[in-house]
Amino acid sequence: MTTNDALLPAVVLQRKAVVYVRQSTPRQVQLNLESQRRQYELVEVARRRGFSNIEVIDDDLGRTADGAVERPGFDRLVAALCAGQVGAVLCLDASRLARNGRDWHHLLELCGLVEARVIDLDGVYDPCRPNDRLLLGMKGSISEFELGIIRSRMYEAARSKARRGELRISTPIGYTWDRNVGLTLDPDIRLQEVIRLVFQKFRELGSARQALLWMASQNIHFPYPSDGRTWTSFEWRPIRYRNVISILKNPFYAGVYSYGKSEKAHGDRRWPCPQELRAPQADGGMGGIHQGSSRGLHQLGGVRTQSGGARRQYLRQGR
Repeated sequence: MTTNDALLPAVVLQRKAVVYVRQSTPRQVQLNLESQRRQYELVEVARRRGFSNIEVIDDDLGRTADGAVERPGFDRLVAALCAGQVGAVLCLDASRLARNGRDWHHLLELCGLVEARVIDLDGVYDPCRPNDRLLLGMKGSISEFELGIIRSRMYEAARSKARRGELRISTPIGYTWDRNVGLTLDPDIRLQEVIRLVFQKFRELGSARQALLWMASQNIHFPYPSDGRTWTSFEWRPIRYRNVISILKNPFYAGVYSYGKSEKAHGDRRWPCPQELRAPQADGGMGGIHQGSSRGLHQLGGVRTQSGGARRQYLRQGR
């Protein structure tokens, strides 16, 4: 690292300085306002360094820099570097610019080609100088390694809470999380009754298909998310086989807190996901983290329903 102002000759100061501002998640954008303030204060740092033309790029607020998502602000920065318009790139630290080696070293290579400087709170770096390039490379590697450590701690913390049954995993239809009470039944009575009816007809008829055929003959409807993804609002449509089988196979309705039932595959490698970590069972099989049953969870898997005729009439379309 070199802090001498000789690293900023007049030809560099005549170009513009770019202040790159980024935070990783929308929650950080809303709550971590001090980090935003410190990053925007880099404009004053650029002025003290002698730059008169200063541009702030904050298009990537709320976007991660691990390379998994597009960053239009970073793309703008790269395009300006390629055009030879940038004299210096200012960032709070290396992690703001990139959390992966590909983007970081690509940026350093471009800065070296156009003789642009990298400036942070520690000083001025010239990527054309071997010592500065080495230090910048180390900063980028540490930033990338730090991201892996953060993720590992988050995953282990989630598993630890799941073992205690305290992790608020996504709940199936019929349940909801209450801020004060915790897990509770959905207050929609029609929703509760249609789920109980699935379990009752399965016990009576002995198969999911027969239960579906009976419910279809009775014109029973099932809720679907209005936007196709979230249950903030839903609409009632004729019940389908996948609705029945998804309820019957979900351990949640049996009173079991289940965490980690699947994993994602990428090519020939399989990677555990934060909500999908798997733990070996005592019998050698692979399964998630399971907790004992709770009173609330049994209510929908049981047969606490109204009389058959009244319930069917209630669940039919238009009620």
